[in-house]
Amino acid sequence: MNTQIRNILFAVSVGVLVGCATVPITNRRQVTLIPSNQMLSLSSQQYKQVLDESKVSGDAGKNRMLNDVGQRIASSVDEFYTEKGMTNDFSWEFHLIEDDNMVNAWCMPGGKIAFYTGILKFTQNDAGVAAVMGHEVAHAIAQHGNERMSQQMITNFGTTAVAKMIEEKPAMTQQIFNTAVGVGAQYGILLPYGRLQESEADRIGLILMAKAGYDPRQAIEFWKRMRDAKSSAPPEFLSTHPSDQRRINDLKKHLPEALTHYRGSSS
Repeated sequence: MNTQIRNILFAVSVGVLVGCATVPITNRRQVTLIPSNQMLSLSSQQYKQVLDESKVSGDAGKNRMLNDVGQRIASSVDEFYTEKGMTNDFSWEFHLIEDDNMVNAWCMPGGKIAFYTGILKFTQNDAGVAAVMGHEVAHAIAQHGNERMSQQMITNFGTTAVAKMIEEKPAMTQQIFNTAVGVGAQYGILLPYGRLQESEADRIGLILMAKAGYDPRQAIEFWKRMRDAKSSAPPEFLSTHPSDQRRINDLKKHLPEALTHYRGSSS
């Protein structure tokens, strides 16, 4: 048994109570059984695999935009963690994958981020990219991947069977990780985040983009464009995120809080 699997085994064996965490901003209590360093290790391995199996875009302009927006969002995360006196273990990477048919983006634990070129026709500008970036980074900040992975393991295998499953079926463990962090259909069975997790990511994401200097009202405009895409075949990002009028209404509800963090234009 390798060190990574042994460490995960230990974490599961200590039970649910010591795996409790608190989501930043919402202060919701959640169960996260997998140690942070193990989530980061799984993330690093899977991110490399995705990049190796994909065509990374060579478009200098689009890559510059993605990295510029990403660095500003990353700085707002760093600022947030400093304000809260929290430990920051993010090691940021931003990659644009060439696939105009894939309307998707995601952020793995530790800040491993990928955008697909197909989503750029909906983001349209820096603020649109920031809306998506903030939302996906928020999932990582809130440890939604760890939470979902823990929930799936407990639900499917029980607390006593999880350890045996991890020891004997590391490939299945990796697949559960892929599913939990939403890495795209071709890398695992993609399940949507729950409504509560999506609402948390919306709220935190608005604050992150506002702190980075992007108008959080542009997030609503992005989701309106995504909503309007329902007139044709729904894009992957839309099919795995409950983007509808309810989401737009929720974003409007969170806007006053986000606007208190907005310092000016993104220019």
